[in-house]
Amino acid sequence: MVLNLKEYERFEKQIILKKVGISGQKKIKKAKILIIGVGGLGCPLLSYLASSGVNNIGIVDHDKIELGNLNRQILYDTSDIGKYKVYQAKGKIKKNYNQINIRTFRIKISKNNIKSILKDYDIICDGTDNFNTRLLINDHCKKSKKILISAAISKFDGHLFKFNFKKKIPCFRCFMPQQPIQEINCDVDGIFPPVAGILGSLQANEVLKTILNLNDDLNGNMLIFDSLKMIIRKSKIQINPKCTNICKN
Repeated sequence: MVLNLKEYERFEKQIILKKVGISGQKKIKKAKILIIGVGGLGCPLLSYLASSGVNNIGIVDHDKIELGNLNRQILYDTSDIGKYKVYQAKGKIKKNYNQINIRTFRIKISKNNIKSILKDYDIICDGTDNFNTRLLINDHCKKSKKILISAAISKFDGHLFKFNFKKKIPCFRCFMPQQPIQEINCDVDGIFPPVAGILGSLQANEVLKTILNLNDDLNGNMLIFDSLKMIIRKSKIQINPKCTNICKN
């Protein structure tokens, strides 16, 4: 993996960091990241991964852009309304980073396609707002021993999870084994726009740390962000002996 002169110039400010350097930048360029959901979380996540030099990104979303998305889905504008998110997101990113390889999946993740979609990627980023989809992604990543970095937002709060399933750790089912009585998402509860940007950025931060083999203390834990009180705290997820993924073994 080689960096060209323009890449040295573009990424100079992070390359000079001792914990990144040229070797770290090459790792970033080589990494293969999949983003599921290009909405309020996926937009800042995709933007920061691309701007940091990740050269191979897959994006998954079956939705079209609506006017009500624009308060938090920062890649889009009014000219994008009615168009598919994956195609518009790819186009916006390619304008600034024309060498980046972005593969689009205009499809809803399901049991029938998840294996084929996830198989080529090292790190999976979940930015979906559907509980059953979250469980499906969790279960497949657990089974295939992939790294899952997941975020969720509602009202004024956000949660960030990291599960490196190459190690013995709990999974998302250990934390929440069953679907809540009422689905928790932006459509039901509303969302304070900056929270989406903050959590999407935190996802990007965790992805880059993982690529660079930096501090891994979020693994198997949940980070909780309260935007009203401006409090961030971390809570350990315990292995549930009744988890259907048999996390206790």
